[in-house]
Amino acid sequence: MYSVAVIGAGRIGTIHAENINNHARLSLRYVVDYHEDSAKNLADKFGAKSTSLEHVLADSSLDAVLIASPTDTHANIILRCIDAGKSIFCEKPIDLNLETSQKCLEAVNAGSIKFLLGFNRRYDPDFSKLKKSIIDGKIGALEMLQITSHDPAPPPVNYINQSGGLFKDMTIHDFDMARWLLNEKITEVFASGSCLVDPAIGEAGDIDSAKIILKTATGKLCTISNSRRAVYGYDQRIEVLGSTGLVKADNILCSHVGLWNADGSQEDRVQDFFLERYEAAYRIEISHFADVLADACAPQTSIEDGVEALRLAEVAAQSMASGQLIRI
Repeated sequence: MYSVAVIGAGRIGTIHAENINNHARLSLRYVVDYHEDSAKNLADKFGAKSTSLEHVLADSSLDAVLIASPTDTHANIILRCIDAGKSIFCEKPIDLNLETSQKCLEAVNAGSIKFLLGFNRRYDPDFSKLKKSIIDGKIGALEMLQITSHDPAPPPVNYINQSGGLFKDMTIHDFDMARWLLNEKITEVFASGSCLVDPAIGEAGDIDSAKIILKTATGKLCTISNSRRAVYGYDQRIEVLGSTGLVKADNILCSHVGLWNADGSQEDRVQDFFLERYEAAYRIEISHFADVLADACAPQTSIEDGVEALRLAEVAAQSMASGQLIRI
């Protein structure tokens, strides 16, 4: 049984705390949050203790720390956990600054702790099956990849102001998926963006709609489509074209019930938000972390993956600002 402390009692911290509590090989010992009432309420729900980060790091019997606090706290907590010898599960991104993220990578590699980064989409059952189809040669050689990621509605502007922008907050998941599925170094990036959904997002200096084209060293192509507004639900689709076929993962609907009559056919709507769409992925991700702690496998999503996805986000921002294709 591995004991874990969760740092951050918000919605992601709550999801992870519940999955830790429900896992046979993990035990939720502590919850930390600067809102003490939030930490206490979440800890009480699962029979854990609310405490300070200092107390967590001083507990020599604690095995791991899961970081689900605001992004600007991640790097400091990572470095302190390394010093304390605690294994780490950190939600993306490592930091909004590439240089700071690189320093964290160097510290992790220089230490002896285990580290897993929370790119949850790699653990989604449908996306995992799609990846296996590519590996098994079901579609021949991969040639083109299309990633669609559209949110149902834009976040509030106060979130935009601290998110790092669309590329670092939203597209960073898609950059990681592209790297994972292409399995080849990305050498060219072209990005274009607009503010089409909420003028307040534009006034805050960000975009809410984007198209990104990636190209690998051998010429494989990937297109990423992002929007902060899809009125029909949380739109998450991947399509891969290969030399001998195509494999795709479609949206998950609220139910599998369809209606057919004289007026035509109708299906249920697309699921509404990421917490339900990736419920299974979050659960599998925590189980994988237990395997990592037990030395049963290497981390599927490493700190290197976090640094490289952030690098692509920065290059995309440069491309959009200049209107030019950027070669890496």
